[in-house]
Amino acid sequence: MRIRALAAFAFTLILSTVSVFAQAKPVDSVESRLTAQNALFEEAWQTNLKLAPTLATAVGDYRYNDKLGDNSLAAVAQRHEIDAGFLAKIKAISPEGFGEEDRTSHDLFLRNLQERMDDYDLKDYEMPVTAQGGIHTGLADLPNSVPLDSVKHYEDYIARLHQIPKALLQTEDVLRAGVKDHLVIVKFVAEKIPGQCAGVIAADPFLIPIKKMPATFSDDDKKRLTDAITTTVNAEVLPAYKQFAAFITSDYIPAGRATLSIESLPDGKRRYQAAIRRLTTTNLSPAEIHRIGLSEFDRIVGEMTALAKANGYADLASFRDHVENDPKYKPASEQAIVDDFDRYIKQMRPKLPQLFNVIPSAPVTVEPIPDFQKAAATHYQTGTPDGKRPGRVSVAVSDYKSRSFLNDEAVAYHEGIPGHHMQLSIQQTLKGLPEFRKHGGNSAYTEGWALYSEQLGKEVGFYQDPGSDYGRLRSELFRAVRLVVDTGIHDMGWSRDQVVEYMRNSHAVDEPTIQSETDRYISWPAQACSYKLGQLKIRELRMRATQQLGAAFDIRKFHDEVLAGGSLPLDLLDARITRWISAQKK
Repeated sequence: MRIRALAAFAFTLILSTVSVFAQAKPVDSVESRLTAQNALFEEAWQTNLKLAPTLATAVGDYRYNDKLGDNSLAAVAQRHEIDAGFLAKIKAISPEGFGEEDRTSHDLFLRNLQERMDDYDLKDYEMPVTAQGGIHTGLADLPNSVPLDSVKHYEDYIARLHQIPKALLQTEDVLRAGVKDHLVIVKFVAEKIPGQCAGVIAADPFLIPIKKMPATFSDDDKKRLTDAITTTVNAEVLPAYKQFAAFITSDYIPAGRATLSIESLPDGKRRYQAAIRRLTTTNLSPAEIHRIGLSEFDRIVGEMTALAKANGYADLASFRDHVENDPKYKPASEQAIVDDFDRYIKQMRPKLPQLFNVIPSAPVTVEPIPDFQKAAATHYQTGTPDGKRPGRVSVAVSDYKSRSFLNDEAVAYHEGIPGHHMQLSIQQTLKGLPEFRKHGGNSAYTEGWALYSEQLGKEVGFYQDPGSDYGRLRSELFRAVRLVVDTGIHDMGWSRDQVVEYMRNSHAVDEPTIQSETDRYISWPAQACSYKLGQLKIRELRMRATQQLGAAFDIRKFHDEVLAGGSLPLDLLDARITRWISAQKK
């Protein structure tokens, strides 16, 4: 018994010693954890650039300019394993004691990884094509998205051309996996893809760099590079596009689904809610989003009616009939639409000091969307942070006779300044933020800001033309319509004809846009919901700041603060502005 007692005493002493040692062991300091977090962010960013060479090119890092990246199923699985490793590492770092910006970075990095893990589990990667296109249209933009100012850059471009056939074949394997798992796009949307490929082949944009060759190149280099590009395009790239189109026609289209709703796919309800969460950064249900859309529709129609009466019309119908049929709002050519956008973007720039203290100098150009991408909506493509490659507003111009100038002013501010171009140009050059925050984002913030920006033209004295002001409201109405039809398609079983009829009756957009946008919503669930929900949040935050700060409210400081944190989920943006309001009060 005494031996047992001594043993028990010794064991207790050991436990006590271990306990004291554990208590005495210093906890990781804030500084060491912050250092570890920043190192993790940098490791993840460098890994991302290596795995996505075209992203590296887009942000002005040209180390991987001769590579396209791996699009195979094996690469998708490898990326998932890498994400799982980074997720475990960030979870092991406590943000306790971090400053607000570092805590925000921690939470955002963690959230991004968790969403990617969820998407992998749902196998969203097995549907990499939409009504707007996919890898086939993306690759066709290579000549416009790479530097072409040196012989080395031309050689890098040629190296990428050689890899296009492999990239398309890898995408075929991914699509086959989708067929096997019953994760396929709608059949009539898939039927558009061979035509898109044919459009790329007919336009042959891959030869554009030959026409851009710098005069400083030697004659020998010009001939060598021209021959290499021409041979590679004709012998490898264009045949690969024909092969991809043939695969889509023979193997993929027959497997296309007949039902429009994403909820008809495996794990459908979860799949749509995950898309809503990722793209709107909210936990709103489809029913709640639908109701918001209907409410916003009624509010905006009320504003349009007031505008009609202010211009001497008895009602909205008569005003609408006048402006929608007035010849002065009908473009005479595709170039006329491009020129209209360019004019509005240029007239806004001198007005920016009324709205912002921080104003980027990054250049922006306006260009027509090529015919082979005519299903795409007007959109913006980011330039490099150093401004050497400008941002690009790509304008929808196909079937121009059926289009209208009415929405041009609003959409020009949306895509250019103070919308996407300004927001993303500022974000890329923010100081003190990890790289993933400078070049990442979510649709609710970026599209919400761009839609909010449309109203800023009104605040600095633009939209003087009643038709253009009607177009401003029409553009906003279009985003309310999206909330209704997206949820109608994917949660309420609407047919394509129902969507088209609802959009026509809204008078929010012209006929070519109705057709292309309907297919966009079908193949890209929830993305269209992000615009209005993001705009409403920014408006809410502005109203809150105005009410709480009163005479101390400065619109320039508010806008600077909204943009100073980069693209944030709406809840994190709310928290940021709440802290800013408190600081302004002091």
